[in-house]
Amino acid sequence: MSVARMLTGDRPTGRLHLGHYVGSIANRVRLHQRYESFFIIADLHMLTTRNTREDIAAVSRNAREMVTDVLAAGVDPARATFYLQSAIPEVGDLNTLLQNLVTVPRLERVPSLKDMARAAGKEEMPYGLLGYPVLQAADILCVKGQVVPVGKDNAAHVEVTREIARRFNHLYGEVFPVPETIVAETPSLVGTDGQRKMSKSLGNAISLSADAATVRRAVMGMYTDPNRVRADVPGTVEGNPVFVYHDVFNADRAQVADLKERYRAGRVGDVEVKEQLAEALNRFLDPIRERRARIEAEPGLVDQLIVDGTERTRAEVRRTLAEVRRAMGLTGAYQQVRRRAERARRAAGTRT
Repeated sequence: MSVARMLTGDRPTGRLHLGHYVGSIANRVRLHQRYESFFIIADLHMLTTRNTREDIAAVSRNAREMVTDVLAAGVDPARATFYLQSAIPEVGDLNTLLQNLVTVPRLERVPSLKDMARAAGKEEMPYGLLGYPVLQAADILCVKGQVVPVGKDNAAHVEVTREIARRFNHLYGEVFPVPETIVAETPSLVGTDGQRKMSKSLGNAISLSADAATVRRAVMGMYTDPNRVRADVPGTVEGNPVFVYHDVFNADRAQVADLKERYRAGRVGDVEVKEQLAEALNRFLDPIRERRARIEAEPGLVDQLIVDGTERTRAEVRRTLAEVRRAMGLTGAYQQVRRRAERARRAAGTRT
């Protein structure tokens, strides 16, 4: 590989939102020009928490929406390989081999898994969810990913990958690079309810594809300083979701500074602060909307990108898996059995 490889992606559960943007997509847009980039549509990971027939039936539609969102955010299709995880069965083979290199207690220490189970309404941890980081390791290592941009919640998953790669290389020889983690500058984004991380399932998200009116409605309904009952009461800026969003998305820094000063002094109302935020968000989203419109104007474009990327990635994964099996000696074991069987067959033929 002449250029280092990056592996990143999302579960196909619907359109992406502002939380995805600050948590990972902004990093991807910046980094994909520097690295050979693989974007996984992680539908096998989706099954750990969402596995009804309806969930599975929605994968193809959600995959198209997800890829469209990533492209609209600024990823160049000529510099990205998009692929559908479930269409590459060899990833499951690699997952089976890697799962023996990590212990259950180690996986139980990954903090986000219990949070994922609770968010999915699971009273007990499914086996597949406990093994989520191992499958993620297979995703990264199957294309020999060297860089993994993630949100803060997934950093612990990539550390498991690093441990597995080192363990494999120690036991069987140098096959895998030990990937580096690049954590987003803004690790996560609070939802519009001001209580929890932005999430589609919690109904507190603003999607990247939302129109201007939808964005304005969401912003005007946002949680703010609960102790501020009138505009002339000094308000708290720190931790106030409206100002968190201003800091992340409002490019007019002078306006943000002015709003903060007046808010602290009780000289501006929540309505004005929110109206300015709605305008700032729509300015931020306008180029994304324009790119999305151009992409949607080319029927079949996204589907073909996924097909081409999946075929290319499967070829890469097959090569990696063959190398893994050789390093472990699995190929040799079968060849020995086959040669003995062939010798016995020839000997029996000679006797007759």
